[in-house]
Amino acid sequence: MAARTRWQARWNVPILLAALVPLFVNSPQSRAIQIVVGIGSWVVFLIDLVVERRIDSAYLHSRRGRIDLAIVIATFPFYLFSATGGYAWVLMLARLARVARVLVATAGLRRFAQRLGRVAAVAALIVVVCSLSAYEAEHATNPGFATFGDALWWGVVTLTTVGYGDIVPKTTAGRLSGVAIMFTGVAVLGVLAGSLASLFGLGASEPGSAPPAEAAEDAREQRPLHEELAALRLQLIAVEQRLAELPDGL
Repeated sequence: MAARTRWQARWNVPILLAALVPLFVNSPQSRAIQIVVGIGSWVVFLIDLVVERRIDSAYLHSRRGRIDLAIVIATFPFYLFSATGGYAWVLMLARLARVARVLVATAGLRRFAQRLGRVAAVAALIVVVCSLSAYEAEHATNPGFATFGDALWWGVVTLTTVGYGDIVPKTTAGRLSGVAIMFTGVAVLGVLAGSLASLFGLGASEPGSAPPAEAAEDAREQRPLHEELAALRLQLIAVEQRLAELPDGL
């Protein structure tokens, strides 16, 4: 549905933050912040449930709607009214379910996760192979590559463009491995930036142009009209051919 697509595109960022931020705010020293974040994230999911219900009146009868309702109920901040400690693990599972729900149910985030998953797999393979190559070339003469773990650490640091400089290859083979990892890191950052821009609707577009999802929906709605115009055009061509075959005196 076009309305649901527009809503998800608008609500991607808040719902993703609401799913992830509470997982990292769980320190007993930040109890007040934890309560505020917990209530805020719950309100975000509650708003999403209400809006989805308004878009589709039968939403709560669908499997996805029942899952969303269960998550909203399970993540309600019961700890405001009860000191029961056994609820913590239920809350954690429900919050993890939030993340899974967001990634699976939201088309943009699902494509984002799939794309990053493929990129991460390729990058991990290149880092392992190049780190092993650098280790074989360096460990005999370079104390920084004493173990394969050291080489792997160097590969990850190089991939992320951090470049601590604590381990530096000195052989030609080691430096070539480093160059390969550097280019891979630049490519990964480029894919990440492009994916985030696409996810949050920040891609360059002309003023007044519709987002990709809305443009696709408009194209589907206009397809029957285009097909009807094409059929009329064929009929006009057939009429012209018949008129051309008539004698000149008629």
